[in-house]
Amino acid sequence: MAEAAPPPSQTGYGGRDKKRIRSIDILRGIVMVIMALDHTRDFYSNYPFDPTQLEHHPSAILFFTRWITHFCAPVFVFLSGTSVWLSGKGKAKTDISKKLLTRGLWLLVLEVTVIHTGWAFDFNFGMFFLQVIWALGWSMIFLSAVVFLPRQLVLAIGLLLVAGHNAFDGFQPPAQWAVLWDFLHVQGPVAYGHGGTIMIIYPLIPWIGVMAVGYCFGAVFDQEEQQRNRSLYIIGLGCIGLFVVLRGINVYGDPSPWVVQDAGWRTVLSFINVSKYPPSLLYLLMTLGVAITLLPMLERTGKRVGGIFTVYGRVPMFYYILHLYLIHSVVLVADYFFKGTTAVTVFAHPGYSLPVVYLFWLAAVVILYFPSKWFMGVKGRYGYWWLSYL
Repeated sequence: MAEAAPPPSQTGYGGRDKKRIRSIDILRGIVMVIMALDHTRDFYSNYPFDPTQLEHHPSAILFFTRWITHFCAPVFVFLSGTSVWLSGKGKAKTDISKKLLTRGLWLLVLEVTVIHTGWAFDFNFGMFFLQVIWALGWSMIFLSAVVFLPRQLVLAIGLLLVAGHNAFDGFQPPAQWAVLWDFLHVQGPVAYGHGGTIMIIYPLIPWIGVMAVGYCFGAVFDQEEQQRNRSLYIIGLGCIGLFVVLRGINVYGDPSPWVVQDAGWRTVLSFINVSKYPPSLLYLLMTLGVAITLLPMLERTGKRVGGIFTVYGRVPMFYYILHLYLIHSVVLVADYFFKGTTAVTVFAHPGYSLPVVYLFWLAAVVILYFPSKWFMGVKGRYGYWWLSYL
C-alpha cells in the first residue's frame, strides 16, 4: 500500500520541510494496534485475573500479551506532547495554549460520554471509568498553562513529576484532601451523588509530567539527522540503563519490588513487571526508553509496512472510538451465537481462550484499517479545524 501524502499543514524536522515525522506516526500507529490487543483481551478473555499478577501463575504468553500493551499509554501521551512542540513551531504561545485547552476539555467530555458508553454499553452512568483519555485531556490542560514558561523550566517540572512522585506512594493526606489526592495519585473508587461511583483508573500524576517532558523532547527533532539519531539513542538507551540499575537496586522507583521466583524465567517476569496505576518511574523508563530507541529505526521502515501503521497513527481518536464499539459489539454477537448468553456488560460473559482473543484482535485491526484510511484522507484533503478534534 502506498503511503498517503501528508497534510501540508504539518511541519517536519525543525520546520525545514513540510513532511510529517514518519517515525512518530509509525510508532503511534504501532501502539494503537497493540492497544486494541489489550482491550480485546479485556472484552474476550476467559482468564479471570490480571495476567501480570504472577501469584496466579499465568503462562509466559499470557503475561506478555498484557505486558506488551504497557507501552501504549506512555508512548501515546509522551508523543502527544512532542507533537505539540512540532506543530507549534512558529505559532504564538497563546494560540498553542488555546488549542491545548479546548482539545483537553473536549477529551474530558468524550471520556465521560462516548467512550464511557463504548466501554460499558450502559446509559445509566452510575459508574464512570476515568481512563487514558481522561489523563490525556488533563495533561493537555496542564500543558496549556505551562507552555508559556521557558522550555527548561517545563522540562524540570515534568521530570520532577515523573521522577519524584513515587516518593509519595502510600501518602495519606488529611481527610478533607483525600478525594483530590485520589484524582491526582491513587487508583480506586470515589463515591459521588446517591450511590454513584467514579473509578479512577488513570490518576493524573505523573501523566501530566509525561506530556510535559514529551513536549520538551520535541526539540530533539530540530537537530540534523545524524545528531538527532545520536541523541535519540543516548536518551533511549540511557532510560533503559537507568531502569535496569534502579530496578536492580530495588529500593526506589516502583511500589512493587521484584522478587526471586520459583523459576528463573519467572524472576525475569517479576523484574520487568512494574506498576502502571499510577505509572511508576521505572515503568516510564522501561516503556519510553524502548520507544525512543526505536524512533531512528522506524524512520527506515519500508513504505508498505510503515504506510499501514501510519494510517492508524494519523487518526488515533477516530480509531480509538471505533475500536471500542466494534470489539464490544462483536463480543456480544459472539456470546449469543457461541455461548448462548445475552449479557451486555464486558465482565459478565464466559470468555474465550487466548488464541481466540488473538483471532478477534487481528480481525478488528484489519477491519478498522479501511475506515481509518478513509478518515485520514478526509483530514488530509479538507483540513477543517474541527477534524483535528477527531
